[in-house]
Amino acid sequence: MKKILLSVGAILAVSLAANAQDVQFGVKGGVNFANLPGSDVDNAKMKTGFHVGGFVEIPLSDQFSLQPEVLYSTQGQKGKILGQDYTLSLDYVNVPILAKYYAVENLGIVLGPQIGFLAKSEAETGDVSLDAKDGFKSVDIGIAVGAEYQLENGILFGARYNFGLTKVAEEIGNVKPDGKNGVIQVSVGYRF
Repeated sequence: MKKILLSVGAILAVSLAANAQDVQFGVKGGVNFANLPGSDVDNAKMKTGFHVGGFVEIPLSDQFSLQPEVLYSTQGQKGKILGQDYTLSLDYVNVPILAKYYAVENLGIVLGPQIGFLAKSEAETGDVSLDAKDGFKSVDIGIAVGAEYQLENGILFGARYNFGLTKVAEEIGNVKPDGKNGVIQVSVGYRF
């Protein structure tokens, strides 16, 4: 994992140096609709949350860019366990490294890997709330795919789906949870 992160960092540094005059920075935020597809929770529903953070767009050619981001993202799911309503909150610091292709002017299609670092985990049932961080993996790997449209004044709008490739919960004894993150993100941002 260290080698992969170092390689990505080296590629970013070289690209940044080569295209320093064209690099653009930005901020973004928006709403999340999250669930854990594959989990065995009764009546599982999407949990509404938010994401906020920043990005750098590094042009590689007229139509292709590399766009690393750092986003704080509230995820999880709602449902019923043993007949009781519950909410599972999983907060991540997500780091997607996206390839961006401009299909037409100002409309970019994004696709790339994402690594998420669990910052907080909390389970709530009725009036009871407990820290559940020990029951969940500290790292989540996924893929992000979506689109962004930028206005001439720098305001941008985006939508993407992040689908997890790894199971989020730790195995406990014979219990092997299957849920993986699934998050729809709708964003508004500004490119400087």
